[in-house]
Amino acid sequence: MINDISTVKELLAKRERETLSQYAVLSENTKGRQKDIPPCPLRSEFMRDRDRIIHCKSFRRLKHKTQVFFAPVGDHYRTRLTHTLEVTQIARSIARGLLLNEDLTEAIALGHDLGHTPFGHAGENKLSELVPNGFEHNKQSLRVVDKLENGGTGLNLTFEVRDGILNHRSKDRKATLEATVVSMSDKFAYVNHDIDDAIRAGILKEEDIPESCLKVLGRTHGERINTLITDVIKHSFNEPEIGMSDIVAREFDNLRNFMFEYVYLNKEARREEVKAKQIVAFLFNYYKENCHLMPPEFTQFIDEDGIDVVTADYIACMTDRYAINTFIRLSIPDDV
Repeated sequence: MINDISTVKELLAKRERETLSQYAVLSENTKGRQKDIPPCPLRSEFMRDRDRIIHCKSFRRLKHKTQVFFAPVGDHYRTRLTHTLEVTQIARSIARGLLLNEDLTEAIALGHDLGHTPFGHAGENKLSELVPNGFEHNKQSLRVVDKLENGGTGLNLTFEVRDGILNHRSKDRKATLEATVVSMSDKFAYVNHDIDDAIRAGILKEEDIPESCLKVLGRTHGERINTLITDVIKHSFNEPEIGMSDIVAREFDNLRNFMFEYVYLNKEARREEVKAKQIVAFLFNYYKENCHLMPPEFTQFIDEDGIDVVTADYIACMTDRYAINTFIRLSIPDDV
């Protein structure tokens, strides 16, 4: 029996020291937060970050943000939230197999897309055109957790989680192997679940997928995810870098290139993209000219960050359906 509740946290720290890889980040070795806070007697710092992300408003909004298909009618299409959960599951499986810090990995995965716009990358690309210094969803995700959440005070996350959120794209330099795991898992998740959604939408047939990819990676969603996870663990166990075997890496790249050609750049899949960009542009210009109509939690930063950045903050926080409904409300007369 534990008489002192703080013993729980001590036992968790001891378990990390004794069981995790030499390349894992131990919770007790975090570089800390932007603002110091009293320690929790039960949870590690990375566990606290995970909980802060799950309970924030930006995380809840992910359920109504586009993954690939805009505001889909069917119940089984992925959203930004289900994508995030799939990334988290894959990343935790890899981290567990490599004896890395699962709590850190989970926190990064859950927070990596918090700054994504409505209408997926179409919305992101349009905001990037409208904002003078551009707009990138990974930088916006960091801005969300650093500044926009909690009425303007942010979530005050640890350095390691913030680094993983900011640098979750493949080309970014990462401070931890846990962040690398999330970056790889992001690709594994979206390539494979977007195959499912594209088949459901009638854009792809299973027989369209290159045979070499199916032969090496697997013929079903589950087989491919299992192959990728297993291969990364086999290839990277107790190594200072995360990677895949040559054959699996080659066929995954082939599969990803195939998806870009036949789905992500497909005219049918992108037929609503022009409309989505028009909605984003209309809303951006409208609220830039009528900034007093934005909530105070955003307008409080106009003097500090400028009207363009703050307007982009507000638009990026919108869900697909909120953006659509707001566009209709603002652009269509009431008596029509």
